[in-house]
Amino acid sequence: MEESCESLKQSLVTLERILQISRHLNSTLEMRPLLQQIVDSASELTDADGASILLMESDNTLRFAAACGPDANLLEIAEVPLDNSLAGWVVKNRQMLIVEDVLSDPRHFAIQSIDPTQSLMAIPMIFGDQVIGVLESVTTKVRHSFTPQDIETLETLASIAAVAVQNARLFEQSDWVAEVVHEIRTPLTAILSYADLLQRPDITDSMHTQFVTIIQQETQRVNALATQFLDLARLESGRIHMARHCLHLGEIINAAANTIRPTINNNRQNLRLELPDDLPDTVGDDQRIHQVLLNLLSNAAKYSDPGDAITLSARVDGQSLLIAVADTGPGIPEDQLPHLFHKFARLPGKERQVTGTGLGLAISRQIVEAHNGKIWAESEVGKGTTFCFSLPIITPESASQEQ
Repeated sequence: MEESCESLKQSLVTLERILQISRHLNSTLEMRPLLQQIVDSASELTDADGASILLMESDNTLRFAAACGPDANLLEIAEVPLDNSLAGWVVKNRQMLIVEDVLSDPRHFAIQSIDPTQSLMAIPMIFGDQVIGVLESVTTKVRHSFTPQDIETLETLASIAAVAVQNARLFEQSDWVAEVVHEIRTPLTAILSYADLLQRPDITDSMHTQFVTIIQQETQRVNALATQFLDLARLESGRIHMARHCLHLGEIINAAANTIRPTINNNRQNLRLELPDDLPDTVGDDQRIHQVLLNLLSNAAKYSDPGDAITLSARVDGQSLLIAVADTGPGIPEDQLPHLFHKFARLPGKERQVTGTGLGLAISRQIVEAHNGKIWAESEVGKGTTFCFSLPIITPESASQEQ
């Protein structure tokens, strides 16, 4: 029983590391740092001296895309032939390979100026029906016997690495497709992994409850992601038409504030409303404007610190209504402001602290522009950020005449 508990603990440690990598996969389109995180984890979790990822460079060459351990910097400039190499054998045969005595294996390809490999485990990186590379764990000091747990771990990491590489390549053609894969894969990884753990006979009742809760939360997240993807796709294609109701903007603002207030209170932040009594009505889609306000308020809450103030205000500005969400948070660097309303935009350095799809602001821009309005951001590092959007003032009478 004690040995079984230790095995479960190790499985949980491995799972947490894999989920951490999956979340990183979700938050970046930069392939190199993600592959480096994968090889670091592969080396540590399989108790190896080093690890590497080799990618197909041409029909007969493999090149190191990431490596850790002894002489890792030398590996990054090395090439391995597809013929007469262990990695090449894995690619050609699409099979895992474990060699405990590499030096005596005739398939071994020696790379000059690096420590000789003693033992090796190599897993093909397969995407669809194509082998795009190999993930290896190696020992250079002593011979090593890899365990079934090592095999399972490396197979999972190889799968993630294959997705990372393929997504990066897809992004060059379609950032939309690449990011959908990014976003959906993370919660699905959690669902599948914790579902597997639920089948273990040695989990406690509290663990069972915890795993079921996580599966439910991640399932809800997949559903929310799918909804946002479809929403933005329809908005961009023009298949969603904005309703033209009389907008009582003060009521919409108060409703959005009441919706977000529990989150802001939980974050120990302060929400203030600044609304004039004579705010005029306009015409538009009340549900969509409510959605914009929630997106902006949610962002302010996510990126602000405890004790920060968030102010939601509205005023007349010429022939427009100007609505602003201002916070006293850390602010946004000036060079990032032009990218905020792009699809999947995230602030550098915030990927791990802040969750989300990176679609909220892009959706908000589509909605505001569909109302013939404008949306923008102003910020100063260390002093806070203000998101503003304007809506043209249209009287209900003139709107009915237009129709």
